[in-house]
Amino acid sequence: MNDPSPAPTIPVRERNRNRTLLVLIVVVFFGSALVAGALRFTGWQPAGMKNHGELLDPPGDLRDVVPRLVDGGEYDWNPAERTWRIVVAPPADCTDACVSLSHDLDKVWRLFGHRADHVHILWVGTPPEGALRNRVWNVIEPAPGFTVQFPGLDAGGPDGAPVYVVDPNGFVILRYAPGFDPGHLRTDLARLLKLK
Repeated sequence: MNDPSPAPTIPVRERNRNRTLLVLIVVVFFGSALVAGALRFTGWQPAGMKNHGELLDPPGDLRDVVPRLVDGGEYDWNPAERTWRIVVAPPADCTDACVSLSHDLDKVWRLFGHRADHVHILWVGTPPEGALRNRVWNVIEPAPGFTVQFPGLDAGGPDGAPVYVVDPNGFVILRYAPGFDPGHLRTDLARLLKLK
C-alpha cells in the first residue's frame, strides 16, 4: 500500500539556483520599498512635482471675506465653479513694474487656452495707467480684512508686487515674490487647473 521508494530529490545545483532567485526577489522588493521610504522621509521630490511659488503654510483664509468691486457689487468666491484666482495687491508707487506685470499676467492667462475661463485675475486697488486688462480682470477695493490674508504683501515697491494664487474655495496657497518669472506661475497654475 505504501510506496517504499523515497521522494525524488532536487539536484543541489537547481536547489541553490532557486534559493538565489528567491533571495534576489526579496532583496529587490524590500530594497525598493526601503529606498522609496528613505526618499519620502527625507523630503525629496522629483523636479516635475515641485512648485515654483512659495507654498503658504498655513494658507490665508478668504472664505468669510467678501471683496468689494471698485465698479460696485461684490466678488463671489463660488467654489462650485472651480475658478482659481491670481491676486495682485501692488503698492501705490508701483507703476512701470506693475504695468509690465499686467502684461505678463495677461500673457499667462491667454496661455491657459480652453482652461483660461477657470482663472480670474484680481487686482487690489487702482491699476496704474497703461495696465493691460482683459475680460477676467476684477478690480477689488483695498480692505484690511482682505489684504491681511496675504503674507509678505509689504515686500512690493516700485520694482514690482508679489502675486498670489487663491484656490477655488478661497484659500491663499502660493506666493510669488516681486520680479518672479511669469512662466513659473503658468507652470504651477496649469498643474492646479488639472485637479478636479
